[in-house]
Amino acid sequence: MTIASRSLKPGYVPQVLMIPAFLGLALLVVPLSALVARVEWATLWRDVTTPEALSALGLSLGTGALATLICVVFGVPLALLIARSRPRTAAILRAAVTVPLVLPPMVGGVALLFLFGRNGWLGQLLAEFGVSITFTTTAVVLAQTFVALPFLVLAFEGAVRATGTDYEQTAAALGAGRWTILARVTLPLAAPGLVAGVVLCFARAIGEFGATALFAGNAPGVTRTMPLAIYTAFNGAGVTQGTAVALSLLLLVTAIAVLLLVRAWRPGSVR
Repeated sequence: MTIASRSLKPGYVPQVLMIPAFLGLALLVVPLSALVARVEWATLWRDVTTPEALSALGLSLGTGALATLICVVFGVPLALLIARSRPRTAAILRAAVTVPLVLPPMVGGVALLFLFGRNGWLGQLLAEFGVSITFTTTAVVLAQTFVALPFLVLAFEGAVRATGTDYEQTAAALGAGRWTILARVTLPLAAPGLVAGVVLCFARAIGEFGATALFAGNAPGVTRTMPLAIYTAFNGAGVTQGTAVALSLLLLVTAIAVLLLVRAWRPGSVR
């Protein structure tokens, strides 16, 4: 019997705990099943291809992709800094990165508004040059970046930290420079974590609602992403509720695809 097969043996969890476990699973799965049950399959394609739905979908995908790119540009160096800092410094930096994950999204929207708004620190400076960010597509990207960046940083930082520094020290002893070590040792070893972080970051970006609504508004074709289109529909404006349910299903399918992709890239994943 191999080590892998032995590791798959059941443990010794008390069987009585299976009851609350299945109830917890039901609490997560049943509401999603109720959503799927409300989908009008006969009109699904028509619902997701209405001009309003396509506009919201295109805006979500475009801004989500741009926000993810920004997260990669700033998040990868930040993750490397945390992973290679001393434990106390790393703990402080990791806590700072984690804050947006535990804050209500609306608080993030307020913070961005106070920073980039007309009376904000940077908003006043930008206004002198005729630049306004609030309630624009740029605001959508900033809001998505704010809430999605921690997912990339934490996923990649954990992967880099898990690889250790032995290979990097060996490469340095052989004469490799810092950039060579980064490109040929550090990044390849932590690639699964980076891919997982990028995918999770993109999924979080296109699903962002609270910070976007407060900081960017809900203008059709400008700031109305898919979550905002769903919210608008269920409040009796914009697209129909059938389209809202269809877009909700689309976001659900995207989330499942993201989880499957992340699992496929995990080291040692079962395929």
